[in-house]
Amino acid sequence: MSTDEIAAAERWFVGHGLPYFVDHHRAAVAEGLRRGRLLGVLASAALLGTVAGVATGLWLGAAAGIGAGMTGLGVLLAVYAVTTLRAWLIVGWAVRRTFGSLGLLLPLVTRALPLLLLFITFLFINAEVWQVAASLDGGVLWVTVLLFGAIAVGFLLTRLPEELDQVDDDVEARQLVDACAGTPLEAAARRIAERVDRVGAVDAEVTGLQKANLVLVLLVAQALQVLLLSIAVFGFFLIFGVVAMAPEVVGTWTGGDLHALGGVVGSWTGDRLSLELVRVSTFLAAFSGLYFTVYAVTDELYRRQFFSTVIRELERAVSARVAYRALLGEAPGAVG
Repeated sequence: MSTDEIAAAERWFVGHGLPYFVDHHRAAVAEGLRRGRLLGVLASAALLGTVAGVATGLWLGAAAGIGAGMTGLGVLLAVYAVTTLRAWLIVGWAVRRTFGSLGLLLPLVTRALPLLLLFITFLFINAEVWQVAASLDGGVLWVTVLLFGAIAVGFLLTRLPEELDQVDDDVEARQLVDACAGTPLEAAARRIAERVDRVGAVDAEVTGLQKANLVLVLLVAQALQVLLLSIAVFGFFLIFGVVAMAPEVVGTWTGGDLHALGGVVGSWTGDRLSLELVRVSTFLAAFSGLYFTVYAVTDELYRRQFFSTVIRELERAVSARVAYRALLGEAPGAVG
């Protein structure tokens, strides 16, 4: 068993967004998830959220206070996830993969974007939508965006595990060698293939934190796509609103004077870029993100095109994990 081989294999797993497949990373994460530590973190997050919410609420109102409280709670939990739970390794892989495969992303997104824009544009030129969205102050709007985001994440967490049903099925010896080709685990995979004709289901079964790592990889990859699409929709409606929406018409719809931002970002926009336009664009962009999330996991063709590439990577990693366990001196069927 070569220490260099093990170190190279662990770097490979980490580089592919799977730090929980590496023993020392998984041990650190398990320590961070102990009940005592989690209760302390949750209590601290709740305290920070309460203080931020009360302070902001007294200054800017109840809605802003709720938004600030939720943000404070989320920020502290996110910091803990990034630092202690190694989330930054998963997010880093997802970011690199997303921006490294934009050529593949665009055809996938264009399947949903035309119908989405047709539907959302109809809402954009609807007086009732302007009356509702433009009246949302910063706090209420932020809470609405957070609510849409929470619903989207919850929906993904209930559906994405279904995509992993076949990932840790039986792995044949030939499949194991092919999966590890070009990785630091290639030699170990060949040694296993020489000893056995078939690596059974127990060998490839992934449970606990390692299963959670696979789900998180899918979650973060999909969430980044949704975020990029939402930003694109936000930018589209800002431009469309500046070009096509006359301030007089918008003022009639909202029933009040517009808060023009032309002097803030540049005089070329005149009075057409307004705070109301930003609010409506933000609201519709968040709604579009939720719509795209549901579409992405329910449309069969999109699922085959997007998830097939990610699932193949995860299947490869699960097979490579068998070789990694063997490198550590465990029996081929052991699960760490």
